[in-house]
Amino acid sequence: MIILKSKEEVEKIAVSCRMVASSLLALKAYIKPGMTTKMLDTFVEKKIIDQGGIPAFKGYRNYPATLCVSVNEVVVHGIPSGLVIKEGDIVGIDLGVIHDGFYGDAAVTIPVGEVSDKVMHLLDVTEKSLYAGIDQGKEGGRLSDISHAVQCTVEPEGYSIVTDFVGHGIGRSLHEDPQIPNYGDKGKGPRLREGMVLAIEPMVNMGDPEVTILGDGWTAVTSDSSYSAHFEHTIAITKNGPIILSQV
Repeated sequence: MIILKSKEEVEKIAVSCRMVASSLLALKAYIKPGMTTKMLDTFVEKKIIDQGGIPAFKGYRNYPATLCVSVNEVVVHGIPSGLVIKEGDIVGIDLGVIHDGFYGDAAVTIPVGEVSDKVMHLLDVTEKSLYAGIDQGKEGGRLSDISHAVQCTVEPEGYSIVTDFVGHGIGRSLHEDPQIPNYGDKGKGPRLREGMVLAIEPMVNMGDPEVTILGDGWTAVTSDSSYSAHFEHTIAITKNGPIILSQV
């Protein structure tokens, strides 16, 4: 069941999303070669708590950390550890926050130092596909219009869509209906209505779309060891078009 939010509820989600966005912005300035992924987690957890928020991922289905930190061939759900970040790495950061009973969620993939043009193009296309999807978040449209826009941005560039993971509704729960695939024909699925709040999150591989889950039960890596990028925003559907809530 898709839960429509009141304007007051959307604003509460926006408060949580702004905490996410400001923390990700601070992390972009903080990250550098030689740091461990655990250092990033410690840094952001303090930022969230200092803002009065609660880390949403920590303890969620027994997940052990505040951040998901996914380096290079890791698609999503990388657990922070002693792994050292190197020059030329790309680091996917996924973060959720709870404030006043409502969730915010966003993700970004950060290039560390000098990154090759080929890898930078992957990041640019993935981020572009996110905004193409967001642009389709119009009242009266169909949910799959978002999915189709993402796919049509990514595949002509020779990259592949990860199909194992999807975007989602968000509100009083981190994951609500509807699920939002990053592929599919347009004109399908539920009508988009004012009050829907959606987390759109394309995950794009440089190589094949298949992923493998590692022994920790969380970390998803590309099966062919190719690089992967991940971007996410939480948006609200309004009569005047989509509003990005997770943006500073």
